[in-house]
Amino acid sequence: MSDQLPGKDINVLLAAAVAAPSMHNTQPWRFDVQGHVIDVYLDGSRTLPAEDPTGRAMRIAAGAATFNLRCAAESLGYGTWFGLAPYPSDEPDLLARIVIEPSATQNDELRDLAYQIPYRHTERQPSDTNPIAENVRVELMQAAHAEGAELTWLGDDEIRSVLDLVLDTDLREIHEWQRRAERSHWVGGHRPLDGVPSSALGPRSINYPAAVRDLGTRPNDRLRAERTFEQHPDLAILSTDFDEPSDQVSAGAALERVLLTATRAGVSASFLNQPLEYDDLRPKVQRLTGRPGHAHMIIRFAHSPHHTETGRRPITSLCRTDLVPKVAR
Repeated sequence: MSDQLPGKDINVLLAAAVAAPSMHNTQPWRFDVQGHVIDVYLDGSRTLPAEDPTGRAMRIAAGAATFNLRCAAESLGYGTWFGLAPYPSDEPDLLARIVIEPSATQNDELRDLAYQIPYRHTERQPSDTNPIAENVRVELMQAAHAEGAELTWLGDDEIRSVLDLVLDTDLREIHEWQRRAERSHWVGGHRPLDGVPSSALGPRSINYPAAVRDLGTRPNDRLRAERTFEQHPDLAILSTDFDEPSDQVSAGAALERVLLTATRAGVSASFLNQPLEYDDLRPKVQRLTGRPGHAHMIIRFAHSPHHTETGRRPITSLCRTDLVPKVAR
């Protein structure tokens, strides 16, 4: 076995990793490739101090990137060993260490999910009237469980409670200019490399509150066309038993496994996480699941034929290694 992963394989692995979702598409990660080890670090220059003061959303994003990397490794014929947040005291920004080695046994599920990575996108369009099929709901619950998390589907009463919490957060934000300013830094306009461009915001909802987050803060984005969204949205909460940094990274891995599994089933997703950004509201979200734990994501699943993409930064700007080939993106 070579002492170093081939450059072309590193490119495939990191291209998969950076395709993961992150809050406002900040892409808060960087990578260090040494031999057959890839370390995933937080990029401290991409924090969201107003909306994500503890860095929990950044750690979730890093976990999602780590899961994509594991899937890509399987597609290349490798196996992986990994540790999440291995040194929380000494190296708090090191969120995952993945050892990649040739393997005679394949994880067929991860390899299959690797092919879904280019097709997964956050979709903010209205859904059709068909509910998510029961077998798909079960499959998504199993996907979360495989990564140490729980996915809980909400009934009508719980969905109304979520929308009440969304209304609460919107009222609070009227007086929180820091949050609006932070969002405008990352959302709106033409954004080829990071952030959420205006083209990916989707329409505004005619009904309010709605189970879709309106990220628009700029005047032009506030004048987007309006559409009617589904009256009975399919919402689920992703949670973990504990809330240490490693649990938040695990939540990110579970999130991405759920999203890729949904993509394979023809189901898109978007997020309604505003209540989770407030310390006093997050426990209320978890209580809607009827079980102890810590809520990390409120996910809206939908059937939507649209596919809107957001940009990604060049891999060469994110990785410390001399072997990543410089390719056009």
